[in-house]
Amino acid sequence: MNAERPGSAGALSGPASRKLPISPRERRPALAALAVLLILGGALATTLLVMRSGDRVSAIQITQKIGAGQRIPLEAMREVQIADTGIGYVSFTHRERIAKENNHALVTLLPGTLLIRDMVVSFSDELGPGKAQVGLSLKPGQMPATLDEGDRVQVIHVPGKGNAERGRVLAQSALVHRIGDGRPGSSGPSGRVTVIVDSTVAATIAAYASNGEIAVAGLPGEG
Repeated sequence: MNAERPGSAGALSGPASRKLPISPRERRPALAALAVLLILGGALATTLLVMRSGDRVSAIQITQKIGAGQRIPLEAMREVQIADTGIGYVSFTHRERIAKENNHALVTLLPGTLLIRDMVVSFSDELGPGKAQVGLSLKPGQMPATLDEGDRVQVIHVPGKGNAERGRVLAQSALVHRIGDGRPGSSGPSGRVTVIVDSTVAATIAAYASNGEIAVAGLPGEG
């Protein structure tokens, strides 16, 4: 009989002879874990999208053309739900206040327009002769948390610490003309409030306001 030579067919030799095939069963747990992670990741992304889509606010959409200077009637406003982007859209809950006779469109409003505060201007006897607009920069505690444009307030002098002077009412029923600095989305915690008062007390209010000695108190029964 002839002896088989090293390296001949059928013989195991070298590193290749020691490589064994990997069983498919050994790969399945890793693939299963990866699949679970992908499913969980997709579910989380879907949940975030659903939560984001729920951050919506009520706004006013104009349904008919309204020229600049014209009143905005109730029938020209409808409610829409839009994403909360931080822009100062007028809430649909204020539609009746917007429709008052002294409120007019500042610019031409076309159908489909979403109403913001700067699109509406108030013409009133409050802005007539003998009246003045005074800007206040109020701190927390110096104004009601629910203060809104069109509200009536008392303007009160609140002396600082160490001042023996007693506080007093400077304006019995001032009109809140503007909240914020007039830009869309500027209303809120800034504390900037513009009030309309008699011109005879405007300088006094402005002087006290510059020292942080002014507060306003809401008058819910007026306005």
